[in-house]
Amino acid sequence: MGTGPGTVAAAAYARGATVTAVDAEPTMVELARASAPAADCRVAVLPDLPFGDGEFDAVVGNFVLNHVGQPRSALAELRRVVRPGGWVALTIWPTPPAPGQSLIGRAVQAAGAQRPPHLPPLPTEEDFARTAEGLTGLLAAAGLREVSCETRRWDHRVTAEEWWSGPAAGVAFTGQLIQSQPPAVRAEIRRYFDEFAAEFADADGLLTLPHAALLGRARR
Repeated sequence: MGTGPGTVAAAAYARGATVTAVDAEPTMVELARASAPAADCRVAVLPDLPFGDGEFDAVVGNFVLNHVGQPRSALAELRRVVRPGGWVALTIWPTPPAPGQSLIGRAVQAAGAQRPPHLPPLPTEEDFARTAEGLTGLLAAAGLREVSCETRRWDHRVTAEEWWSGPAAGVAFTGQLIQSQPPAVRAEIRRYFDEFAAEFADADGLLTLPHAALLGRARR
């Protein structure tokens, strides 16, 4: 789920799996087809997948639940399409985020950006805590068993311009939030971003951004 450019799909195929890779964004599906030409790559949107009950041995979703509007409903759908005894494995960004992940959010907050009405928060009944306890609780509430969660940490090396380019283009919630601001506020966000990014820059101008993710898995 949420295959993006197909990195995990290609890795799964290399390990001998028969792979179906889906994403809500058609351009990502095209990238996945290039990365994993042996996979069945198609457009599909949670929480309504075009697959039968118990069709897969394992379902993987990297950072999908961070972005869908109905995470509990989405997880119920992932459980539906995995066979009894099969695995569901998911990663999410935690709260509070690692220092590198909070860089752009800090800039947005410092600039005084306001959340627009067309980007409402998740309904209480769908939301969950972005912590190890919150993720394991979500998996258990979906009727999954043998639930576990671990934290993975790494440093992401990137230029400031590359890191800014995604949100500036409207990618994900933060990008939509930035694009919804008046020009003066967007300029302030960029100014604060440049200021805060300097905290992570080395002599060559590359940023070293500490990251963390929660990896949860469970068996149906």
